[in-house]
Amino acid sequence: MEIPTPKNPNLLLSNILVRLLSFGVLVILARLAYVITVKGRSCDSLDFCFFPQSLKSNVATSTTTAVVAANISAASSARLKTYYSSIFIDLIAQGFLSLNSKSLCIGAVSGEEIISLKEVGVFNSVGISLKKWSRPFIRFKNQTFGFVFSSTAGLDEALKPVEFALEVYRTLKHGGFFVVHTESANDAYSFASLLELFNSFTLIKSSEVDGFDSSSPLIHEIIFKKEKGVFRFNEKEQFLNGDSMSKCSVPSYKHELIKNAEPLIREEPLKPWITFKRNIKNVKYLPSMVDISFKNQYRYVAIGAKSYSLSIGSWFKKRYPKQDKSFEIYAIEANSTFHDEYRLRKGVTLLPYAAWIRNETLYFEINREASRKNGKRGRGAGRNQAVQSSSNFVSVFNKIQGFDLAMWLKSVVKERDYVVVKMDVEGTEFHLVRRLVETGAICLIDEVFLECHYNRWQRCCPEKRSPKYQNTYVQCLELFSSLRENGVLVHQWWVSRAERRERRIYPGEAGEECGWFE
Repeated sequence: MEIPTPKNPNLLLSNILVRLLSFGVLVILARLAYVITVKGRSCDSLDFCFFPQSLKSNVATSTTTAVVAANISAASSARLKTYYSSIFIDLIAQGFLSLNSKSLCIGAVSGEEIISLKEVGVFNSVGISLKKWSRPFIRFKNQTFGFVFSSTAGLDEALKPVEFALEVYRTLKHGGFFVVHTESANDAYSFASLLELFNSFTLIKSSEVDGFDSSSPLIHEIIFKKEKGVFRFNEKEQFLNGDSMSKCSVPSYKHELIKNAEPLIREEPLKPWITFKRNIKNVKYLPSMVDISFKNQYRYVAIGAKSYSLSIGSWFKKRYPKQDKSFEIYAIEANSTFHDEYRLRKGVTLLPYAAWIRNETLYFEINREASRKNGKRGRGAGRNQAVQSSSNFVSVFNKIQGFDLAMWLKSVVKERDYVVVKMDVEGTEFHLVRRLVETGAICLIDEVFLECHYNRWQRCCPEKRSPKYQNTYVQCLELFSSLRENGVLVHQWWVSRAERRERRIYPGEAGEECGWFE
């Protein structure tokens, strides 16, 4: 007779729990089926619901936004392809683009240009983006393409336009066409800069075409052809060769710009600083009148810079309209008081010399009777006396090194650069400007802010003029007028009260006439 084995109580308890859990699941599923079928998938505060209404709304909104964005992107892409297809069909009809041409599209960010080229039958085509690659042309050999197209995301976005032009020239075959679309060349100055940039090409046609849509600006379409045996990128104009007198070639648009500049102050101001404060609001800066794109590099030269805050920090950095261009800054300052300040400044090249007409040692005398105010500030020296060059100086006075400003400009600045000059050199401006004109270095400067020093009326003594300078206001006016007549955009500039308190060391006083332009 077998004796029954007693059942394990733990196993019995586990079976009961499993059955209860299964029953609970069935209840939940039944309730869910009721909500879906009877309540129509809605949720309220009195009913059971897996997904709150707000969460469902957010999911639906996100999905709808994504769908709308995708539809807009697709519609925009379709319009872009239609737009570029019409552009390329017109170029084919005019004979600038062949179906057999190996073609390059510059600025093809999203690829609509390439798709459009292939749709019109130009199947051998590639595209590059200037934003995606630092050196996008490097993979192409010389004379690879018969047709190159630059969209508004091409040349307009190029950080180094000269390198851009060189690479287009290198990769385009002789007899090939280069078509530029730009939104920048809308004035004579910027258009001339663009033509100078591509002066190794032959200009075939320049016209305006409609933009992508009604809200887009008109596009300037410029067509160039690469001719065999023409390469001018490394050539220099004749005025840069040697030191002989040569005038700049002044195009008509420069004269128009000067006509639009603020008028010169013909009558001598009794209080120059007050006049300057009023007139500075009328100054027409060159970048406020034209587009300064298509330049190689951008440079600012402060001649007689004094402290950083006066000529660079508080004026050029804050007030001069730079059109988001990055400028190389040069500070020419002979006064050693300011040298340590510039050495701590990044992005500023200090030239610790006196701007002069040749390289030589300059001697000057300083009045040691410093004012009480200057003595407290530790400036030391009083005002500078006239300078003598080393060739005719015999006494032992203080000395500084002068350097040939004109020759330095010609060695550093290129013709395609954009150059702004501010000059405050205690009367030496007459010598320096004459030298700049004689050597042709003046042609390298786009805009000048010049303080001309003359025998002003003294505040202390009515009807008495300062003996510090021998030049008159009439001579200064002749200097400004002569520069403008010769195509130089120059502005009258006066020293501020803060600048008057700065100690200065410059090469002397000038008293020569201004007839050297004639």
